[in-house]
Amino acid sequence: MKILGLTGGIGAGKSEAARMFEEFEIPVIDADRVGHAVLEPGGAAVEGVIEAFGPEILTDGIIDRSKLASRTFGNSGALARLNALTHPAVGAEIGKRIADLAAKGNRCVLIEAALHAENGKLGPGIEGLVLVTCPREERLRRLTSGRGMTVEQANARIDAQTPPETKIPLARWIINNGGSVGDLRRCVAQVAGELSA
Repeated sequence: MKILGLTGGIGAGKSEAARMFEEFEIPVIDADRVGHAVLEPGGAAVEGVIEAFGPEILTDGIIDRSKLASRTFGNSGALARLNALTHPAVGAEIGKRIADLAAKGNRCVLIEAALHAENGKLGPGIEGLVLVTCPREERLRRLTSGRGMTVEQANARIDAQTPPETKIPLARWIINNGGSVGDLRRCVAQVAGELSA
């Protein structure tokens, strides 16, 4: 089974591309959603995270993601501790989902995550990268008009991420999403066709 990463900077259209890949019958595992699931009631990381960060992160007995974020944002030590608790659980759950998809006869899966190749290398088991790019001006327009951010907030979010250009050498496919939704669909259809071959 081919396991590929799907990534792109905030506002580039990675999630829209992921929806389209699924329409073309290429399964996508959203790593962020898996990350949320391991912190929900019964999730694999719940006990360890509560033990590490205390009951102050709870609302009605459930981990409150905004309270947890306020404890870790801008605190590299706390963030590293959180990642050490959640990443193994996320990796195990993604592995389980990949195995389920393979058992159903799927020959390819995309793992959607903004943080692929942050260190200039592909993660373990990832054979290649599909990178969704978009000019910064268009990303800013989408974040301010579509997500209600101020220009300052949008710039801060973009600047907090690794520049997508640094991931180009690792990308097997680059989808430029600076045009229309139809343009994006055509690009995704072409890549999906190659992945299905």
